[in-house]
Amino acid sequence: QIGIVGRTGAGKSSLLAALLRLAEPTGEIYIDDVNVLKIGLHELRNKISVIPQDPILFSGTLRKNLDPFEEYTDDQLWIALEQVQLKVKVQSEREGLYMEVSDSGHNLSVGQRQLVCLARAILRQNNILVLDEATANVDHSTDRLIQETIRSRFKNCTVLTVAHRIHTIMDSSKVMVLNQGKLVEFDTPYQLLQIEDGFFKNLVQQTGKAQAKVLQSLAENYHK
Repeated sequence: QIGIVGRTGAGKSSLLAALLRLAEPTGEIYIDDVNVLKIGLHELRNKISVIPQDPILFSGTLRKNLDPFEEYTDDQLWIALEQVQLKVKVQSEREGLYMEVSDSGHNLSVGQRQLVCLARAILRQNNILVLDEATANVDHSTDRLIQETIRSRFKNCTVLTVAHRIHTIMDSSKVMVLNQGKLVEFDTPYQLLQIEDGFFKNLVQQTGKAQAKVLQSLAENYHK
């Protein structure tokens, strides 16, 4: 569970672009001792689930959005929808799994679109999950549901979270702090908060005195 933080322009999105080879890296990135440049592009991206800040949905049925290559049964899709608490919503639609999704999913709320992406990731069962500020545009109840689902369903996976709200990564195994395209700190949230005038500590303090105290307490609790 790796959190990725940094100010705007620090290089968070560029790091993910390099990992997914949206931009070819000039250096080297290894996954399980395998250089990603040695892996076919389709195979690499097929093995990494991504939940972007702006949910990717297309015009067609909900089923097609969840399972575009028809690899899963209806029962598997219903289980995934239940785990993200969308089953009741979809069952209430006359067409069920075959309900129409408009272009970009505009007939669903932002939170619902995000949950569809999460259900899609649950179906894929990949060992690497990337969240690109996935909770930045959703309400707090959906935010909480996404975080709880990730902790339970992906606890044995590598999860990389680009954090928009710092509290979402306070239980991370390690936090990667980026500044001007460079890795400047990498440790547990608790240890990073012990660094006087550290980058991560400054980011926490900028949330305000009351919130910083809450974040400090979370870091201490997860450290115990």
